[in-house]
Amino acid sequence: LAQVSGNALLCLSPGAMSRAVANAAPQEEGEGGARRSGWGLLVTAGVGGTLVALYAVATPFVTPALRKVCLPFVPATAAQIQNVLKMLENRSGSLVDIGSGDGRIVIAAAKKGFQAVGYELNPWLVWYSRYRAWRDGVHQNTKFYISDLWKVSFSHYTNVVVFGVPQMMPQLEKKLEEELECNARIIACRFPFPCWIPDHTTGEGIDTVWAYDLKHSRGCETKSLEITPETES
Repeated sequence: LAQVSGNALLCLSPGAMSRAVANAAPQEEGEGGARRSGWGLLVTAGVGGTLVALYAVATPFVTPALRKVCLPFVPATAAQIQNVLKMLENRSGSLVDIGSGDGRIVIAAAKKGFQAVGYELNPWLVWYSRYRAWRDGVHQNTKFYISDLWKVSFSHYTNVVVFGVPQMMPQLEKKLEEELECNARIIACRFPFPCWIPDHTTGEGIDTVWAYDLKHSRGCETKSLEITPETES
């Protein structure tokens, strides 16, 4: 019986075989086309998802360059951190880092006993800073906010650290002078303020740090009241 079937297959005419192959080909092509279409959709979705993810990650880093005053993320060096901590010796009170980046200064200050706060516009850096503070065990002494520095009041801070650029320093100098109390100390890294005369300077090159005591820069000195004892009549 198998032999008969085989002979029957072999005895098919050329025209019949052509029709049989033609009838089978569309089915095979349809299955292959469906598989190719499915893979194409998967590849398209994968590429699209990757591009969206890259856009979401890159945008917070690129956006500052499009602002009127560009404040890019440049990590503080180990020498800069040590110079900042040196300027904070014998200081107390709250501390704020303007443009805190990945939180290095805030975390280092918290380890020295400060209640330290960082303001940063890049949400990825803020979340990473919070993770680093938790990892280093100082999350209870630190806070990080996603905020534009020009929309924040720094009036309740007594220690201010700034990693700025020359274009922003004049405007920031005016803002801090209007908001801070006389007992505040402002520490500038990489670039000094244009008008204030620093009370202390340490480091060299890009690691230079300038410290300004606002009571001297502003000229507000505490005057002691002289009490004249009353004479008995």
